[in-house]
Amino acid sequence: MKVLLAQKHTAAEDICVFELVSPDGAPLPAFEAGAHIDVNLANGLVRQYSLCNAPGETHRYQIGVLRDPASRGGSTAMHALEPGMALEISAPRNHFALDAKASHSILLAGGIGVTPILCMAEQLAASDASFELHYCTRSPERTAFAERFAAQDLQPRARIYHDVDAPEQRIDLDAVVAAPEAGKHLYVCGPAGFIDAVLTRAKAAGWQDANLHREYFAAAPQPAAESGWFKVQIQSTGQIIDVEPEQTITEALSANGVDILTSCEQGVCGTCLTRVISGEPEHRDCYLTDEEHAANDQILPCCSRSRSPLLVLDL
Repeated sequence: MKVLLAQKHTAAEDICVFELVSPDGAPLPAFEAGAHIDVNLANGLVRQYSLCNAPGETHRYQIGVLRDPASRGGSTAMHALEPGMALEISAPRNHFALDAKASHSILLAGGIGVTPILCMAEQLAASDASFELHYCTRSPERTAFAERFAAQDLQPRARIYHDVDAPEQRIDLDAVVAAPEAGKHLYVCGPAGFIDAVLTRAKAAGWQDANLHREYFAAAPQPAAESGWFKVQIQSTGQIIDVEPEQTITEALSANGVDILTSCEQGVCGTCLTRVISGEPEHRDCYLTDEEHAANDQILPCCSRSRSPLLVLDL
């Protein structure tokens, strides 16, 4: 879709909020809390950003973007945009939806991971659902959306923590995740290290994987791949393609005329998710759950590889 950047304002140190509208004023597709859009940037990059305005709004989309000096160029390109510029985006997609049957929801946000979490909190508050929100940032200056957290419906159920606070004022993750229940669900978004810390403590406390929901913004650094040269077979045609040690599956496929839709190319967004017919994947994504990894019937070919000499894909 074509959209215009209507407004841009600073929400915290190094964080800007961008408001996108339809060029002709027509309604945009509705969305639910946790949804994100793909933004196509002028430098050829495609980046995913969570929608952070009120769920269901159709007159605008709002996204919050952290200027990250360690990024691959997406955040820098976003922060260079000015109101009035045209952009191309995807329709909203949601891989991080709330469970409507949850008896209680625990929302945990680290840094810019607050964007989908805040949207979730406002949706839960509007429906008078049971929830709590924990937001961890480096400092007050880097705390985005402070005015929304001060709203009457969120303030009693939200706690904000800063890394610069005294130790006793920082979040106690073990206490937050200490009481898993069948109807209780946990949602976490933020840097990979923060997400992994939350999930590790939750699983140690007895949480079931089905009740744990996460959304990464970027993949954590990965150790060197175990696999070297292997082959991929296209189920529909029988074509067999070599994948070199320093080549991704999607790169090898593309070089042989087989294109798969990709977006993040880090195993974060799930756009290239492909069914595995046979073979054993070497999973290197952070999109699939541990149980889904163990099933070995799906793969993110933008980053994952193969432990077996041949991997047959449902393409």
